[in-house]
Amino acid sequence: MLKNFIHLVLSFIAFSLAYSIAFLTEIDLVKNAVLYAFIIQWILFVPAYLFKTEKFYDLSGSFTYVFVVSYILYSQFTESGLNIGNIIIGSCIIIWAVRLGTFLFFRIKKAGKDKRFDEIKTSASRFFMTWTLQGMWVSICSACALAAISSAKGVEINMLFYIGLVCFLIGFITEIIADNQKTKFREDPKNKDNFISSGLWAYSRHPNYLGEIVLWLGVSIMAVSSLSGPQYITLISPVFTYVLLVYVSGVRILEANGKEKWGNLETYQEYLKKTPALIF
Repeated sequence: MLKNFIHLVLSFIAFSLAYSIAFLTEIDLVKNAVLYAFIIQWILFVPAYLFKTEKFYDLSGSFTYVFVVSYILYSQFTESGLNIGNIIIGSCIIIWAVRLGTFLFFRIKKAGKDKRFDEIKTSASRFFMTWTLQGMWVSICSACALAAISSAKGVEINMLFYIGLVCFLIGFITEIIADNQKTKFREDPKNKDNFISSGLWAYSRHPNYLGEIVLWLGVSIMAVSSLSGPQYITLISPVFTYVLLVYVSGVRILEANGKEKWGNLETYQEYLKKTPALIF
């Protein structure tokens, strides 16, 4: 009973944090987009819990990104007309979301399940919290882009914008290459029960996460010139991504699993010593 209450409290905190950031932008479109992001998660939670499945969880997150960005783009277009900067930054997020969502969906489909959800999906409150956290992830990561697109003049194209675009492309390409390298590594029967330390993985233990952090940094740089006043709080996006991937759902869990599987191997111990978690 206590755990259920804690899960609900954490869900409320996650929603409150994301909506507070949207509220501080003083832009109604952004507030509405954040509400839609959470409503989508809460609606999809129902069939997911009833069927005890996590198979469309990642795909749902990607769909939510596409929906909120498209909603903002369309609303701003009907009000202010075409803005090339809006189209570029929106397209960057949509393309990234579709690529990542389909990649994760087919990976889980091939594996049969995502073992991280084995215990989570049996608890209604904990599973609900997980879906709510996905709403927070979408809202906070995209907040700077949503605010920039919704600003009076839209996304400004200047030197900072181009720097951000290059940064996004570097991160996006890094993530794609890292994911593909790991997928091919796992498909080779010779690598069964082994860890990957080749390609980009020879320079970073988590190059896919590094790419994710860099691309959201790029989005923030593209958006920054269009923000003003309290809207600068939306630049928390890359910081949030870093904290989430390193200390919450990504690196921390994978490192623990890696040490459990290969911690007794000298090759793995050497890999941990010589290879940074990200880039340092």
